[in-house]
Amino acid sequence: METTTQGHRFLHINDKGQLTAWWLITICFAIWGVASNVTTPMMGSFSKVFRITAGEASLVSVFYHLGYFCVAIPAALLIQKYSYKWGIVAGLILFAFGTVAFVPSRWIGSYYPFLSAYFIMTCGLSFLQTCCNPYVYCLGDKRYGILRINASQTFNALGNLGGWLLASEVFSKMSPIDAQHRMSMPTQQFNAIKDHDLGVIIQPYIVMGIIVIALLALVMIVKIPEPAGIRVSRNLRDRIKLLVANKNYRNGVIAEFCYVGAELMCWTFIIQYATRIFTAEGMTEQVCIQEVQKFTFLSLLFFAIGRICSTWLMRWFSASRMLAFAGVVAMVAIIGTILFTDRNGLYCLVIVSGCMSLMFPTIFGLSVEGVGDHIKVGSAGLIMAIMGGSVFPLLQMAIVNSGITLLGVPSINVSFLLVLCCFGVVTWYGHQAYVRFRLNPEESADDDDDDMLSMPVPIE
Repeated sequence: METTTQGHRFLHINDKGQLTAWWLITICFAIWGVASNVTTPMMGSFSKVFRITAGEASLVSVFYHLGYFCVAIPAALLIQKYSYKWGIVAGLILFAFGTVAFVPSRWIGSYYPFLSAYFIMTCGLSFLQTCCNPYVYCLGDKRYGILRINASQTFNALGNLGGWLLASEVFSKMSPIDAQHRMSMPTQQFNAIKDHDLGVIIQPYIVMGIIVIALLALVMIVKIPEPAGIRVSRNLRDRIKLLVANKNYRNGVIAEFCYVGAELMCWTFIIQYATRIFTAEGMTEQVCIQEVQKFTFLSLLFFAIGRICSTWLMRWFSASRMLAFAGVVAMVAIIGTILFTDRNGLYCLVIVSGCMSLMFPTIFGLSVEGVGDHIKVGSAGLIMAIMGGSVFPLLQMAIVNSGITLLGVPSINVSFLLVLCCFGVVTWYGHQAYVRFRLNPEESADDDDDDMLSMPVPIE
């Protein structure tokens, strides 16, 4: 079923049914982008709504990323035994169940049932990420798999913007009473405000649940063709051993772990970083919050624009070279974030978001180069690396709370040295991948095992 449409040519997909599947799966990328950016700002809201400490509120992030870590391997085993379609169906069911769980959590009115809802929801997201990323990579010509992942992840970036707008709408409807005043409220009055705020918080999750159920129905109806040429001849233990022995894959998991940590650190601590600057400028708390929101939105906008541009540029430039270049620019911008103590540091942080745009999908695609039939289990390892988004922000928070200064810059600036190190790892991996697959293409094959097939990257 040959065709010459623009979408087929750009994505290098030759079958109309595969193109339909690509669009349907790409909707999943968008919806988990919405879920991620609705959830991230909720930590501050929960500390206020439930009168808990910032440390307790940070459990939202821990449980959110724990779901990714726990079920990635089971998701890989499911799609290995059955098909990508049933893995996606399982992910959407868990996702929908998690969003529905927010309703009884609101009725119960305590904090920990919400953590359970987040965990169930992200178990579904882990299934989706483990299934959708390798599916998109294998769907057409594998030489352009990285380009296809970046194209799908472009919609994830747009979903990030949508999630941020939803979160902003939630905050505007919540009670404006701050945490300090809530601590001194009578129990009856506090419970009334808490019930109102929880009713507002669960609204975007109910909407997402409805969308996910509709998407689930579509996936069940539409034919999702299984990529050809993938066979399984080894057990899980042997496949994991082969993947660990694959230097490119092993380094890719480390780079992905560091990248996700860097992303979460930048997007979480931009609030504290900007608040210190605006407070020093003499702004009131309300005006400060508004300015912080503007810069947060600008960061997400740069991220989305960067992903669109990088996907387009991958038609001519190798993904590994682009990854290394973006890493170098990000490191330079982070140095500016560390050294500047005024708005110039914030502008540097916005530039970093533009550089981060291509990193996750590109690292993913480069990491599965040469893994052949083990791509499903390999995908699980890369999705488990998302746990870096839970580990590194805790380390950064410890640096901020320590109050340490360096060369006269405050601790919040010093804490971004951790981000600098993470981008250093990403840059190193991009360069190593370029050397391995471009300058020494014969190294992309593993001669020790028939299943470790070489998958060349797009031609420059």
